[in-house]
Amino acid sequence: MTTTDMLERAIDHALGEPPLRLVRLGGGCVGDVARADLVSGRRVVVKSGDATSGLEIEGFMLRHLATNGLPVPEVLHAAPGLLIMEFIETAGGIDGDVEQHAADLLAALHGIEGSDFGFPRDTVIAQLLQPNAESSDWPMFFRDQRLMAMAGEANRVGRLPENLLTRIERLAGRLDRWITDPGPPSLIHGDLWSGNVLTHAGRVAGFIDPAIYHADAEIELAFTTLFATFGETFFARYGEHRPIKSGFFEERRDLYNLYPLLVHVRLFGGHYVTSVETTLEKFGC
Repeated sequence: MTTTDMLERAIDHALGEPPLRLVRLGGGCVGDVARADLVSGRRVVVKSGDATSGLEIEGFMLRHLATNGLPVPEVLHAAPGLLIMEFIETAGGIDGDVEQHAADLLAALHGIEGSDFGFPRDTVIAQLLQPNAESSDWPMFFRDQRLMAMAGEANRVGRLPENLLTRIERLAGRLDRWITDPGPPSLIHGDLWSGNVLTHAGRVAGFIDPAIYHADAEIELAFTTLFATFGETFFARYGEHRPIKSGFFEERRDLYNLYPLLVHVRLFGGHYVTSVETTLEKFGC
């Protein structure tokens, strides 16, 4: 039996109807992604992988965001090796209208507060474990559960040199120079780059591939600038809902973007290592 045959059987078992055809889709850092056209005429997105791929966690995260009002694909089935979701039609890219709509949606999401930073369970970013041991101390959480945890992983697999790990440790010990109490923990999507924003006719049709936890909302805002997902239009609209504190663009944005950069170092190495080094130099480490 081929891999395709096995996947078709799994879809039939999960949904009670077999696919007429599977069309492979691009993207999907976690598992293989395909569109399945079912016998009923319905279309769904299917992500498949091994039992350690975190697809059940991804399904949980999407459902959690949906219950908190963020537009995401409806989860139809979530198991460790198989995630089946609603197929969302897309058209057009991220323009000014999309940026304003995204700002409205994310400001509302960030207004949903947790009791502590972190989350009651660990989540994933890409296929990587995202530890979420809860803490009332944001700088400590960011230091231990984000910077040092991901830097340690990147070093363990040989993609972050030992000297850079030492420099990150030095920076982690000085975070209180730049990060103060951010206020109540905000629920965040956690992995906001353009590939995870589905659009249709000037609106956000859905957000995908989350990496949720409760955080300083600025870490989400920072990530949207790392790969130029959103720009001035987004920030102007977001600021109408939740004013952006001084020092974000000048310092904290780069500091917070060390985390997604370290994720990319862990996954890919290469020029992302240089980007980490550039950030460390900016902060004198």
